Amino acid sequence: MHHQHSQSLSGRSLLEALASGTDLSALRHANLDACDLRLFPGEILELARLSLLSLFDNQLTEIPPEISRLRALQTLNLAQNLLENLPGSIGALEQLEMLDLGHNRLAALPESLGALTNLAFLYLSNNQLGSLPASLAGLSGLRYLNLTDNRFGGLPAWIGRLESLLELRVYNNSLATLPAEIGALANLVELHANKNQIVALPASIGELSSLARLNLQANRLSALPESIGDLKRLTDLDLRFNQLSALPAGFTGLRSLESLDLRANQLTALPEALDQLPNLRKIDLRWNRLEKQPRCLAVLAGRGCIVYT
Repeated sequence: MHHQHSQSLSGRSLLEALASGTDLSALRHANLDACDLRLFPGEILELARLSLLSLFDNQLTEIPPEISRLRALQTLNLAQNLLENLPGSIGALEQLEMLDLGHNRLAALPESLGALTNLAFLYLSNNQLGSLPASLAGLSGLRYLNLTDNRFGGLPAWIGRLESLLELRVYNNSLATLPAEIGALANLVELHANKNQIVALPASIGELSSLARLNLQANRLSALPESIGDLKRLTDLDLRFNQLSALPAGFTGLRSLESLDLRANQLTALPEALDQLPNLRKIDLRWNRLEKQPRCLAVLAGRGCIVYT
């Protein structure tokens, strides 16, 4: 078999080519997903031109320090293995744009990850992480950060320095609060913080001027800050399964809001001006304690908004 002109190989054909000593010097994409690998294939380390290496869904327990040789890597997928740590040398992969470490057994990350200044997508979900290296504050180009299903009790203040962040996923942790510095994320479009223990939001939440989707389902919120009404671009707000007894008057500032889920709270009344939300298409108020049907709901329903009570 002649693979020297192939730019992409995967699975068994790639393993056979590596084992047979075939010239793979031109290889750019190597995919060894779900190959039941227990050891990292050392021959991969000779493929200096690789821009993509995927080892998703194997049984790897360690990554060799020599992975630093793969200096051209832009995408590295190590998700769904048995990794408990990473070599510090991973920080030498300075071209890396996407790193997926999800679904492993990582309890800590090397400080050297902060050297990956081209990183745009970082997946850390389903590990055993309770903190992040402070060096990650320097990842000013990071656009997507996934920390879901870990052991975070709080987020670091430096999260506000990730100025390019568009999407932050932190659901299914043990967060009691969000740091005030989160308000500095002026480009953030989606914040998913559902299934935590959040009891209050910082007033700075209103400074998230690009935010379109905010998911706070299944927390412990009993009140919202007035500043939430400053989220002029918010289209989707999920507050179900909290302990809200009232909504702030400023809520009527959510001029772009289209979908509002307030199921299973403790609301007894609503701001009468709620019908002034011009784009509201659906509001769900089931399993609350509304003492009487507010007039604003009839107005909303009259203009075609779906109203569930």
